[in-house]
Amino acid sequence: MIEVVASMARGPVFLAGELMECLITFTNPMSHLSTSASSEMLAWASAQIHCQFHASESRVALPTQGNKHDVQAESNTVLIPSRGERGQCVLDTPPKILFCDLRLDPGESKTYSYSEIVPIDGPPSYRGQAVKYVYKLTIGCQRVNSPIKLLRVPFRVLVLQGMPEPPFPQDEEVSPSNPFLEEEEASRRDARPLERALDMLMITTSRRCPHMFNITNVRGKVAKFCIFKTVYRLGEDVIGTFNFSEGDIPCLQYSVSVQSEEEIQQQHQRRPGQVISVTGHGRHMESCLHTASSHFSLPIPLNVTPGFSTDIVMLRWRLHFEFVTAREPMEPPTVLQNQSEVTVWAGAEHVDVDTFSWDLPIKVLPTNPALASYMSHFSGTNSITI
Repeated sequence: MIEVVASMARGPVFLAGELMECLITFTNPMSHLSTSASSEMLAWASAQIHCQFHASESRVALPTQGNKHDVQAESNTVLIPSRGERGQCVLDTPPKILFCDLRLDPGESKTYSYSEIVPIDGPPSYRGQAVKYVYKLTIGCQRVNSPIKLLRVPFRVLVLQGMPEPPFPQDEEVSPSNPFLEEEEASRRDARPLERALDMLMITTSRRCPHMFNITNVRGKVAKFCIFKTVYRLGEDVIGTFNFSEGDIPCLQYSVSVQSEEEIQQQHQRRPGQVISVTGHGRHMESCLHTASSHFSLPIPLNVTPGFSTDIVMLRWRLHFEFVTAREPMEPPTVLQNQSEVTVWAGAEHVDVDTFSWDLPIKVLPTNPALASYMSHFSGTNSITI
């Protein structure tokens, strides 16, 4: 019996193009003092990354894959990382051999390090209503004359899409290198793509430029709305303010929701004009009659997927507003300056109202993967006994 434990040291969330590192430990748990203890042998072990795609047949029309049949695919001695998985494998990296002919004495363990660049041309991790993209690191190992055993470690991938081009070529070395610190310089160069991406992400989402909107319906102006930016990172708060003092129509109540829209690309829709799937991720509601100004703050969760687009699905983000307004003017309560007694104002029992909604598109980008790891439902560690 051999225990195999795989652990991602930095956490289970990565940016596409980032270096993933995983420590894989093989242990013979039998004590050397046991009378039945013996050495254990493994013929080989390898690891690779793959992405599984699954789509709802009632919503997505996928092209037929044909009748290709791999004779070796039915054999238990052939490494197929997606064996037994739902859907189809849309991306995988070349397998890397960890070892061949490993012998473990009772109580002995050996650890191997696996590293791979997360493919930059793949989709992000996503679990939608019609489409799913799931990433896994699969470790395959085999005893002699035995079936292959697979250990899978799920992880999350964030993809930067829709970012502006860098203002200058990033491949040029702009700072002098130190010939006495070659190892440090090499490690710094390896981390530089991630640092550049995070710097560009921070710059893009830190730009504040107030956007003003006049909210009106068929009866007139309701309020003025101000939002300080429309590009956000995961985990940020969306903050907006309302000014009702300039409105002509009394607003009784408003609500704001952060929503994502999942739209299947037209060529893959099961039915023409298919309805877009909308998912809410937080809501703020407030009564605002006789209120001069108001504001809201809605967080964008760390565990959601930023906006992206593939040849099958597109994910967008928006703020959804709903307003309830009165059809007739409503006089505010009057309070005399020298009044000594407390005045209780009772609202009208019946008010004729109108309702209307408005959608404001926003852009949601990834965040630092180390921060997103704290809220991930993946542990980054998994084990198997063979």
